[in-house]
Amino acid sequence: MDPAKREKRYVQVVVRFDTDGQLRPLEIEFDEKHKYPVDRVLDVCRAACQTVGGVGVRYTVRIQGQERYLWLEKGRWFVEALQGQLRQTGGA
Repeated sequence: MDPAKREKRYVQVVVRFDTDGQLRPLEIEFDEKHKYPVDRVLDVCRAACQTVGGVGVRYTVRIQGQERYLWLEKGRWFVEALQGQLRQTGGA
């Protein structure tokens, strides 16, 4: 992550449960106009988010050729977004 100011941004995530009960994120939705398919899940681990706070399951994912973190914390998904970047509409 670059050193720019980050904030915790809760997002909607389309997921699939496989036959073993594993959760796989398929798409991150910032809003109706900004939806990003997850190309690949690279890693899944329990970890603390050092930049914006929180503890949960960290998914390292590839989106449009870039590695990003997607967090699942207490049943809610969040990302580390640049402050002032895309705002979620009508949500938390």
